[in-house]
Amino acid sequence: MSAAVSHPWEEAPASGAAIDVAPGVKWMRLPLPMRLDHVNVYALDDGDGWTLVDTGFDSARSRAVWQLLLDGPLEGRPVNRVIATHHHPDHLGLAGWFMDHGAAFWTTRTAWLTARMLVLDEQAAPSPESIAFWREAGMPPDLLATRATERPFNFCDCVHPIPLGYRRICGGDVLQFGGRSWRVEIGHGHAPEHATFWSLDDDLVIGGDQLLPGISPNLGVYPTEPEADPVGEWLESCDRFAGMAEDRHLVLPGHKLPFTGLPARLAQMRDNHLSALDRVVAAMGESPLTAVGCFPSLFKRPIGTAEFGLALVESVAHVNNLARAGRIVRTGHDDRGGALWRAAA
Repeated sequence: MSAAVSHPWEEAPASGAAIDVAPGVKWMRLPLPMRLDHVNVYALDDGDGWTLVDTGFDSARSRAVWQLLLDGPLEGRPVNRVIATHHHPDHLGLAGWFMDHGAAFWTTRTAWLTARMLVLDEQAAPSPESIAFWREAGMPPDLLATRATERPFNFCDCVHPIPLGYRRICGGDVLQFGGRSWRVEIGHGHAPEHATFWSLDDDLVIGGDQLLPGISPNLGVYPTEPEADPVGEWLESCDRFAGMAEDRHLVLPGHKLPFTGLPARLAQMRDNHLSALDRVVAAMGESPLTAVGCFPSLFKRPIGTAEFGLALVESVAHVNNLARAGRIVRTGHDDRGGALWRAAA
């Protein structure tokens, strides 16, 4: 029987400070201006400098914290390379800044291409495709009208320009950094081609957002690929990682606290989404629903305006998975243009 999830450290490092979680491995935190108010970053000692895993947003506040870290726990030694677990801004926002100061950049090809594309794709207003996507998902007309006039989230607002040139990492690679050999294992669902790193020399696993304690990573569908199935990809990844996970592993996650009990946590994450899918089907058995109409059954709590966008893309993801599995069918549209779904007979 798998051990329960537990946390060897009860408190996170203070701003500008670090906690040694293993020989030559420092855990640090960068602030985020959102409800999830932090991202974990790690520095691994290469002898002649450091390898960083993830970076936080590109902001004046983040740079100031990094300067405290570089001058303090990192002892003024150079950053040799930055490794991004995936393309989200809180994980590679300052990669280009470190590259400007001489660091190499390692990540997966999909992460690099996606981040570089999005940094260059600045938009002052939502695209027609985005508005149509929100309407189809069932966004209320008043909120849709407001969002249509607002500047959307742009990568360039919190991601430093990414210079040309990077080192591609692939699943199955064995990389050398931080005095260890690491096997790269790729996950999907939260982000395409998300890299995790499994030490071949001790019990460490660097999990990014693929392996988190206590919270479920957002699994979202976006106008760029409206028929994607990140929930299916996530479940497949959880099953695959379950074949590698052992209770001895100490997971260094992208958010929250480092933890042990990875087999149990993978089972939890898988079961949480399977239960959510079942709840959505049950709700659609009572009456047809849009993706937004699934919020109560999917999240079981009120969804405010600030989190509405993330909730919408996650709800579409669960609808897409159920439609692909043949568990629900489309029945038409409501009078506001939202696609309606019902449980299959």
